[in-house]
Amino acid sequence: MKSPHTGLNRVLHAAGYSWKGFKLTWKHEAAFKQEVILFALMTPLAFWIGDTASETVILIAVLLIVLVVELLNSAVESVVDRIGEDYHKLSGRAKDQGSAAVFLSFFIAILVWGGFIISKLMG
Repeated sequence: MKSPHTGLNRVLHAAGYSWKGFKLTWKHEAAFKQEVILFALMTPLAFWIGDTASETVILIAVLLIVLVVELLNSAVESVVDRIGEDYHKLSGRAKDQGSAAVFLSFFIAILVWGGFIISKLMG
């Protein structure tokens, strides 16, 4: 169904839906809470580790990628759970694949942060 809202009104409604998504994910997903807290704790460190604005942005961006992937994983889990709570191999596969995506996003963040920290320490 196409949205009846256009222009700036559409953007404002979309922002409201996004905010609702953040709040619901925070309320229902413990992993998302932990990742947001990690983001809040690590973001100030990005300003110390990054020597340039670009480096700081990269450090923050990889943390945001983890949050984005977690939101998508949570959406997949919600849809799968809506279909039914009975085990089905495709439902299990979808949830496992979403989990794998979160894992890879963390791995990317660890690689990037590790590289910058090693570079900073080696001076």
